[in-house]
Amino acid sequence: MNESARRDFVRSVIGGGVMASAYAAAVMPSGELLAQIQRTDSQGLSAGVVMIPAPGGLQMPAYQAMPAQGKPKGVILVVHEVWGVHEYIQDVCRRFAKQGYLAIAPELFVRQGDVKVLKSPAEIFEKVVNKVSDEQVLADLDAVALWAQSQGFEVAQLGINGFCWGGRIVWLYGAYQRKLKAGVAWYGRLTTGTNAVTPRHPLDIADKLQAPVLGLYGGKDEGIPLSQVDEMKTRLSFGPQASQQSEIVVYPEAPHAFHADYRPTYRADAAADAWSRCLSWFGKRL
Repeated sequence: MNESARRDFVRSVIGGGVMASAYAAAVMPSGELLAQIQRTDSQGLSAGVVMIPAPGGLQMPAYQAMPAQGKPKGVILVVHEVWGVHEYIQDVCRRFAKQGYLAIAPELFVRQGDVKVLKSPAEIFEKVVNKVSDEQVLADLDAVALWAQSQGFEVAQLGINGFCWGGRIVWLYGAYQRKLKAGVAWYGRLTTGTNAVTPRHPLDIADKLQAPVLGLYGGKDEGIPLSQVDEMKTRLSFGPQASQQSEIVVYPEAPHAFHADYRPTYRADAAADAWSRCLSWFGKRL
């Protein structure tokens, strides 16, 4: 994204544009899907867009939600899918806030482009996602935690939650950030080809976790074979304490993105059980 386009994107965020309400264009729900979407209100919450200083002098847009009264009991970084911080991710932040957390979802693609306006997955990967390095993402997540600390929030109780593309990032951040207390990775890819942008994958760092991670996977996920999930379990068992304390739960009949209530892959029973496990995981560690 060139500087002019980036400024336009940031202005749209601040002005209540794409980040404020829309689903990503490539997965805009319609028809029957609208009836299954959860909508979490902001009653009792302080929620909205903030700008967070990030490496390179960038002002990174993020959506945050927290209880309007009292101090949050912990900070949870919410890492989006390839669709960016659209309405679903914002709603997840509000769901965490209703449980007493400060949840922050940064736009981790802001340097490369606004994926929410792109209309096909192929375009999103070609123009944006394939250009986003793990190094950049980990540094930007650190910047979010640092910003939360500067605002007086307790980052000693730091967690991370991510879906799909963000689920993979959860595993990586779990091996990178020593201050992390817990992570929840929803159907994050465990391995694929390596390159300068993505030099390592979760299977490569399973024995290096600094904090325990709960992995939530679908048994019918066509992109993540169960053989890889089983291999991840094995490698976790040989790692340090945080790795051995990690856990993977597989929902045999669930496909990929089974928690995404705006998509046809949504499975209500698996999503509800996994969300309960997610809250319990953070509740015991943050």
